[in-house]
Amino acid sequence: MHHRPLTLARLAASILFFAPFAVTAADTNSVLSEIRAGVLYHDPGFWGGTGVEDGIDFNAELIFSPSLKAFGGVIRPVAGLSVNDQGNTSKIYASAVYEYRWKNGFFIDLGLGIALHDGEIDDEEQADKSNLLGSPVLFRLSIEPGITFKTHHRISLLLDHVSNGYLIDPNEGLDTLGVRYGYQF
Repeated sequence: MHHRPLTLARLAASILFFAPFAVTAADTNSVLSEIRAGVLYHDPGFWGGTGVEDGIDFNAELIFSPSLKAFGGVIRPVAGLSVNDQGNTSKIYASAVYEYRWKNGFFIDLGLGIALHDGEIDDEEQADKSNLLGSPVLFRLSIEPGITFKTHHRISLLLDHVSNGYLIDPNEGLDTLGVRYGYQF
């Protein structure tokens, strides 16, 4: 596989991993509501097509406090990144996430946003997914069921999909699936 420099992803990772240290759980006026991190299986090919890339993605996400109540849940802004351990397609993203919570601690998040990836989109010689995504800017959809326990802690299963939504040819798409831990402030 072709390995690409992750300059943009490394910058985003630094911001995501160091920003929470500036926020304490006692700071009720913070704009940061939650952090999530996890390990995701890269390109299983569920929705995104052929599954030509491999590896594990390390994912981190910041969920912000400003929220809008809707349909019994809340909509919140999210910023995150997924970095592939094999040098395959990595991405940074911004989304709006709708979360519905049950009283027993279960929740489900549905996300819609945009993602930027680090792959080459016009290299026909390249054998990985990056030349099949069609655009450097992609739509991002996500679904994440999980459970909250001990007030601040969460475990969830994330499925996310990025593609250009058939606006450009080709439109292979890319999926990730994995487990994440979250901490609510």
